Amino acid sequence: MAKLRTNENDPTNLSSKAGLGDEAAPGDSRTSGGSGGGPGVEVPALGLRGWLRWTWRQLTSMRVAIMLLLLMAVAALPGSFFPQDPQNPAKVAQYQLDHPSLAPWLERLGLFDVYGSPWFAAIYLLLFTSLIGCIVPRIAVHWRALRAQPPRVPRTFTRFPVRAERVVDATAADATDAVRAALRGRYRAAVTPDGITAERGYLRETGNIVFHLSLVGILLSLAAGQLFSYRGQAVVVEGQSFANSVVAYDSFDPGTLFDPGSLEPFTFTLKKFESEFNAVAQARNFTAHMEVREPDGSTRAELLKVNHPMTAGGANVYLSGNGYAPVITVRDGAGEVAFSGPVPFLPEDGVYTSRGVVKVPDVSPGQEQLGLTGAFLPTAVAEPDGSGVRSVYPQPDAPLLALTAWAGDLGLDGGVPQNVYVLDTDAMRQLYEPAADGSPGSAEGGQAPVTLFLAPGQTVDLPEGLGSVTFDSLPRFAALDLRYDPSLPFLLTFAVTAMVGLFGSLFVPRRRLWVRLTARPGGGTDVSAAALARGDDPALGRDLERVMSAAGPARHNETAETTAAGRPGAPDRAEAVGTTAGALPAQEGH
Repeated sequence: MAKLRTNENDPTNLSSKAGLGDEAAPGDSRTSGGSGGGPGVEVPALGLRGWLRWTWRQLTSMRVAIMLLLLMAVAALPGSFFPQDPQNPAKVAQYQLDHPSLAPWLERLGLFDVYGSPWFAAIYLLLFTSLIGCIVPRIAVHWRALRAQPPRVPRTFTRFPVRAERVVDATAADATDAVRAALRGRYRAAVTPDGITAERGYLRETGNIVFHLSLVGILLSLAAGQLFSYRGQAVVVEGQSFANSVVAYDSFDPGTLFDPGSLEPFTFTLKKFESEFNAVAQARNFTAHMEVREPDGSTRAELLKVNHPMTAGGANVYLSGNGYAPVITVRDGAGEVAFSGPVPFLPEDGVYTSRGVVKVPDVSPGQEQLGLTGAFLPTAVAEPDGSGVRSVYPQPDAPLLALTAWAGDLGLDGGVPQNVYVLDTDAMRQLYEPAADGSPGSAEGGQAPVTLFLAPGQTVDLPEGLGSVTFDSLPRFAALDLRYDPSLPFLLTFAVTAMVGLFGSLFVPRRRLWVRLTARPGGGTDVSAAALARGDDPALGRDLERVMSAAGPARHNETAETTAAGRPGAPDRAEAVGTTAGALPAQEGH
């Protein structure tokens, strides 16, 4: 081994004068005292370019990438602890009401929209940059390795733990052709003046690069999904249709760069909704029979079930809920129909006890606006103590509406949006009727709040001559979640390629094999070979034996020697790895 020589006059040679224990921070331009009283060496300042290069090297290192991955995992945890505004703004609003002192701080920190916060985006971009900075140089190195010739044949094979020697009757040329034929298709081999050199396992590094490129693809797909996707919720009643426009959604959340005007003009109709429950009110099946009309005018029938979405206009339609939508007709005091239509009642328990609101703003001139709130009971039974009624089964075996009535100003003309499932009673009064004998009096004096009980087909008059309410029929409704995300096919593709690349990087063996063939003066050929693998490889010895067998059987009465790793007398593997030509380079980067 050549002795390493240093130039003491070279100012970049830090080790010639500065001791190993005298380390300077990057950019430190101090003067270090040399040993033996010699002149000191001034460490040059890094400067802006040097600092940028140092920062880039740190960012693209493995330890920083692992730190960023862990940091992203930790940063995503608040999204599980706190309600997220894009997914459930109602829960966020309720959380702000329940925690008036903590909620403003969480809002400032972006914890109600973790994945859209600037600090989460910063971690995301740093991880993305780190992966790119690591992969690009490795691709260039791997490409050069693929085009380069396998490593040269070592001068001696005695230091390799897996080696073999034998004498065969074939000539050197014939043995060479036989060995090359045995290596063809399994090794990349080359014949050199020193012998045959072969290497395999390039797919190991290829798989590693594919895995990291797939991670980059997943990150890009997620970003594209956030930018160009949309999500909306809608409630569709049996017999009614849904047209894909923003005004038809109950809630609509577009991506940052999505244009709502580019919505595909598809429609679908809920023809029928079926549900099945067992004897203890456990759900067995929900099926929505849909008719879909695509933008090109074609129609088709679809069955929409839980966890079995349908596709319309490129969007996935999921069944997220269901319930009952009683058709209610309200006439005002003038006898005119002020409201008529289905009203979705939202289930609150397993037996579909549901709550709903009916708002009646379009009354005749001079009439008060009306509001109805209450519950729908699919299978109503009276309480044994006479205190009320309750539902005992989710199917409509004995449907009943129980409503309270309000009159006054609904507040819809103020321009402030209202929740359709909440009745604002600030400017309204509850309607009362004379209390029955023995019932407790009210603030109105001997009167009790009006409670309307209606079965399908029944009509009940409102007090004070304010009109009537009719329970016409009982269709079902389906709550639908529509999602359009053009990145989903790419996410699936990159996820699959990431798994394939990972398997390749873990299970493809990396091996090198060398064969030296020397013609004997009296005829025949001396064949010696050695093999080396990265890490433990139980099949390495079998690979070497296959090559030796291809060269030909050992000549009779000639001594053949075969040494494998782990056999008595075999050198330590670490000694073989230390050889110049035999050691496989370690992978660098991520």
